[in-house]
Amino acid sequence: MSVHFNPRDITWLAFNERVLQEAMDENVPLHLRIRFLGIFSNNLDEFFRVRVAGLKRAMDFKEKVIAESFYQPPSKILQRINEIVIRQQQNFDKTWKNIQVEMASLKVSIKNAKNLTAKQKEFVRQYFDEVVESNVIPILLHENTPMPYLRDKSLYLGVAMRKKDWQYSSNYAIIEIPSRFVGRFVLLPTEDPEEKNVMLLEDVITFNLPHIFSYFGYDEFAANAFKVTKDAELELDNDIRTNFAEKIEKGLKNRRKGKPTRFVFDKDMDKALLELLIRKLNLTKKDSIIPGGKIHNFKHFMDFPDVFETYARPVERSSFTHQAFEHGERVTDVILKQDVLLSFPYHKYNPVIDLLREAAMDPDVKSIQITAYRLAGNSKISNALIYAARNGKEVTVMLELQARFDEESNLKWKEMFEPEGINVLVGLPNKKVHAKLCIIKKRAHNKTLQYGFVSTGNFNEKTARIYGDHLLMTADRGIMADINKVFNVLKKSKEDFLPVLKTCKNLMICPQFMREKIVHHIDKEIEEAKAGRKAEIIIKANSMSDRALIEKLYEAAYAGVITKTIVRGIYCPVNQKEFKEKIKAISIVDEYLEHARVMYFYNKGAEDMYISSADWMTRNLDYRIEAAARITDKELKKELKDILDIQLRDNVKARILDKKLSNEYVRNDKKECRSQIETYKYLKAKTSKK
Repeated sequence: MSVHFNPRDITWLAFNERVLQEAMDENVPLHLRIRFLGIFSNNLDEFFRVRVAGLKRAMDFKEKVIAESFYQPPSKILQRINEIVIRQQQNFDKTWKNIQVEMASLKVSIKNAKNLTAKQKEFVRQYFDEVVESNVIPILLHENTPMPYLRDKSLYLGVAMRKKDWQYSSNYAIIEIPSRFVGRFVLLPTEDPEEKNVMLLEDVITFNLPHIFSYFGYDEFAANAFKVTKDAELELDNDIRTNFAEKIEKGLKNRRKGKPTRFVFDKDMDKALLELLIRKLNLTKKDSIIPGGKIHNFKHFMDFPDVFETYARPVERSSFTHQAFEHGERVTDVILKQDVLLSFPYHKYNPVIDLLREAAMDPDVKSIQITAYRLAGNSKISNALIYAARNGKEVTVMLELQARFDEESNLKWKEMFEPEGINVLVGLPNKKVHAKLCIIKKRAHNKTLQYGFVSTGNFNEKTARIYGDHLLMTADRGIMADINKVFNVLKKSKEDFLPVLKTCKNLMICPQFMREKIVHHIDKEIEEAKAGRKAEIIIKANSMSDRALIEKLYEAAYAGVITKTIVRGIYCPVNQKEFKEKIKAISIVDEYLEHARVMYFYNKGAEDMYISSADWMTRNLDYRIEAAARITDKELKKELKDILDIQLRDNVKARILDKKLSNEYVRNDKKECRSQIETYKYLKAKTSKK
């Protein structure tokens, strides 16, 4: 059988195109379309910092393992990336123009330096003087001076200046836009109270260029935005064998430090200035030099001002309290009696925080142990842990300092936790801790009680409002015993930890053992299919790129196992013509970010069901500490299966994942099913029945 895969990075771009489709869809509310443009832009920035940077580093090596790891040679993938990104940027610019037309119909407009009223001009001058000017430091550019350091993630104005009587002589400067300090958006005064005018910070600065450069005597200015995306100097996500990744890190880190991976600019930029910037950044035709519209760093538009009061919003689907907690009982008492499955953002996150608060105040609670990958900025979970420590509890927090782009934030939490007496763990050598685990121990009536939770997503009350995740609250002895083993490994921080993790019976654990158990489950389904009996697998994940597990799914499909996948992002499998049962593969992109990982195996009708922190990626399965919890309660298993079935029926927001990566919507003559709305109705109905 000839085996085919889609390259991981190309499938990721196909995912980001699904995000762009949401922005292009005129049926999506306007404020969400703007937000999707911001998400698209932010995603693309991270892609260039990490994936494109990794591909460029990989090109310096000629080993055969490179093409095997990426499914195609990196140079070929980079060429395809540039072609796709330029096309997507064109669609992005067209979409933004269309959105602005719709905004104008609602009396919302974005003003620039050239179309202000007299009153607005005075406001912008005063705003610049009082708020902005102290944060603006122009840097003059000269042919023979070195390029100043440019921050990744920052936006810059490239300024061309000249005097009218010096038509053939220009000077140039760059200005960093200080959006980190004063925000990106300025609301302007208007004569009509129903009219809303928004001005971008770079346009505020552009309007004030004559003032900024007044001592030079220039009388003509042209300013255009640009940004540089740099190599994040991160590992290649362990897509390739460890010794090779280490070789790249050691051999190239210093030489490639801060190397730009993408240069995006306003296509109307002064040509001489553009050429000067390209030379000074040492960019070549091999680099991603992408012309675009006037606005860059569009990620800020995820927080665009709420100026659409007159816009008809859909009926709000606010989070609701899970039926198990409606009667005012302490969360602790409920969990000690029954397992509870919370599904966010449909269910409120409060029970998770309340459980930790109760533990902080309960005199019988002796210890709390929890993993933390990405905490909220003003984390209520962290506050509960600090108060627990102040109340004499032994608190242990596994704080992952390598959480991508949250390293600085987690270091700050470490500095806050340790003076409070919290034991902060920082992981194992060369292994990220991505498992989402918590265990609480209390001693009452000469008995030790243990309870806690396992989750598919971060313990972050902010993202729980927009990320679709599952969290199991439980006092199951087997699960608690395994969580204890994981924390014992983390506390000792030794390299010979696998023998301990191997003894876990109730959690699937990475590295190594989750992979082995998944293969075992798939093999059982293959046996059933070969015997002519029902065999079914459903996998929901964020990404699916691990070659070995994909090939095992291929084996299942070849044997006739009914295989269904719901994968939001990276998806490398391709249906082969030899399959007896084609793999049904969809991706759902909608208002909430589909983030849950769920595995279902029919198992002769026993229906094994797991929720997991791990995606089907080599980095997760072999190079991280991950955990998957088996759901044993019959009602909760049915609930999870019902939610999966709702998602598999989606014919509004589901796209087909295929070899062409064309992102065609699932369309059929069945009853309309938009899975996020139907899931809300399903879970809400369960609450009303109680």
